[in-house]
Amino acid sequence: MAGQGSGGNVLAALCNIFIPGLGQLLQGRILAAILFFVFWCISWALVWVLIGWVILPIVYIWCIIDAAKYRGPPL
Repeated sequence: MAGQGSGGNVLAALCNIFIPGLGQLLQGRILAAILFFVFWCISWALVWVLIGWVILPIVYIWCIIDAAKYRGPPL
């Protein structure tokens, strides 16, 4: 990617709105994509215990911001 604020990061952040982790996958960060998706699934499962209502939006927004602020590997 070209850097923070680039079109690729905006596209990645938009992809995370639909499926958390998809933006990280688009950026080529496979481990981050898997972890964000797993965290999102776990917090979605915790909605039944009522703590998920607090954790779910935090994970969701964290995932979107992480994709938008990604700078790429140092050269």
